[in-house]
Amino acid sequence: MVESKKQWVLNAFAMQAPGHLNPGLFKYPPDQGRKYKDIHHWISLAQELEAAKFHAIFFADVLGGYDVYKGPANLDPTIPAAAQFPINDPLYAIPAMAAATNSIGFGVTASTTYDAPYALARRFSTVDHLSNGRVAWNIVTSYLDSAARNFELKTQIEHDERYRIAHEYLHVTYKLWEGSWRGDAVLPVPPPGEGPQSNNNAYADPKAVRQINHQGKYFTVPGPHLCEPSPQRTPFLFQAGTSTAGRKFAATHAEAIFVNGQTPELVRPSVEAIREEASRLGRDAQDIKIVAGLLVVVAESDEAAQKKYEELASYGDREGALALFGGWSGFDLSKYSDEEDFRFSEEAPPAIRSMVNHWASTSPKGVTWNKKTMAEWLVLGGNGAKVVGNPTTVADELERWIEVADVDGFNLSYASIPETFRNIITLLLPELRRRGVFWEDYAVPGGTLRENYFARRGGNRLADNHPGAQYFWKAGEPEPGYAIKASEREGNDKNAVAA
Repeated sequence: MVESKKQWVLNAFAMQAPGHLNPGLFKYPPDQGRKYKDIHHWISLAQELEAAKFHAIFFADVLGGYDVYKGPANLDPTIPAAAQFPINDPLYAIPAMAAATNSIGFGVTASTTYDAPYALARRFSTVDHLSNGRVAWNIVTSYLDSAARNFELKTQIEHDERYRIAHEYLHVTYKLWEGSWRGDAVLPVPPPGEGPQSNNNAYADPKAVRQINHQGKYFTVPGPHLCEPSPQRTPFLFQAGTSTAGRKFAATHAEAIFVNGQTPELVRPSVEAIREEASRLGRDAQDIKIVAGLLVVVAESDEAAQKKYEELASYGDREGALALFGGWSGFDLSKYSDEEDFRFSEEAPPAIRSMVNHWASTSPKGVTWNKKTMAEWLVLGGNGAKVVGNPTTVADELERWIEVADVDGFNLSYASIPETFRNIITLLLPELRRRGVFWEDYAVPGGTLRENYFARRGGNRLADNHPGAQYFWKAGEPEPGYAIKASEREGNDKNAVAA
């Protein structure tokens, strides 16, 4: 008996902006980044990716401009490069893309720091309904000071405090999605012939829709949820935190986790830490899909791929790349000399030295890692790994990532949209299918995102060991199980006091 190979997850990593991780590439003649405002552009991309059987399109988003480089609060290097500026809210395009497709999923980034959980829960339920259960929430706590200022804060909320807020935020949304409407709250359509005043003509049972009455440290939300339960109830949950607090949050809540790094050897410890923490929390570690971010430039030969990479890079905006780095890291590289090698700089913070040393480990010896070199590295694909070569070369490296880093698949970014994805579809995917690592069709055609990510027909809802599942209000229950247990504990506490 031939053992079947692990089937990889493949997402297209995109942003509804002229450029995502490639400042200046809107100038490359085949690039269609300027069409980011055109709904037909996104519909066409979704259809191409679905025909190729991508699991999902994963939309990144930010809520402020990259204004650290040559700052403070300076967007002059950012705007000419279209370095994630301007940018549209990705959520609104999803229903149109979903209406033109059947199976591909849509991951949407939204923040727990600047949006009320009651409002966010309604928006995601709405889009989950309209997409027939194909939406995911990429949970972020936000990281730009420019966003904080525009949401009336003088500075960002402290990093770990943002995650403490996010933990409670998730429990509020779980209560709304899982515990506000009972499984049988919406009543069946009455049989033909029932009069308009018949008792069978109610839309929903008012006794099966409840207020959640959440009162916590950060949020007070009475409810009830404005939307009836959507196909997934809770949207599929992505998360991308890599700090200690971020990893713990991801291991607690995420169903799929996005990791970034230059080599699989560097990524492996984070993957192990996430899986160990998930197991410690009582979750099945293999029920968390971990996907690595990569830029793939593939062509018929290694030489042609390298030439293509160099051609693409020639259109990149180096100042825009340094602006992106400033936003990601919080460090303004304009304060350093042009020739300073950041691997050895005593002036540069340890975090920059560590990051640059990781980049240097994948590049030729003898390179001086000054601002110019850093900009060259960042101008295509940002600070993630780059894989360049023919289909065999690229597939070999991706298989090495799967084995060494223990990831489940990849978030594939683009240098040029849609050209990069088309090259992957026509050149790389046939090689992956030949190796038996990427499916020929969706596990559940027309199914929900959760069904297809885990290849489980009927698996629309959160796993039983997920913390959000405790709030599910099952059909026939007088109240959700968690509320009944809370009442019992409260009663026991009162009896203990009386005794």
